[in-house]
Amino acid sequence: MQTIFGFIIGVAVTIGVAYVHDASITAPSTEASAPPAQQRQMVNWDVVGQNWRELKTNVTNGWHRIQSIG
Repeated sequence: MQTIFGFIIGVAVTIGVAYVHDASITAPSTEASAPPAQQRQMVNWDVVGQNWRELKTNVTNGWHRIQSIG
């Protein structure tokens, strides 16, 4: 049980750190004098949000299908 709890906490911390890192990054500069190595976001949060909405929709539809069988 402690191992499972540790995995859940680890995943939550990893996602939280990635989100905080990405939230602190500003948009890349388009100026010619910008440094060549700019920080980029680690995660495309728009894609994550869309995938999360699709997952919730699929789970809801599956749950309704299971309920209609019984």
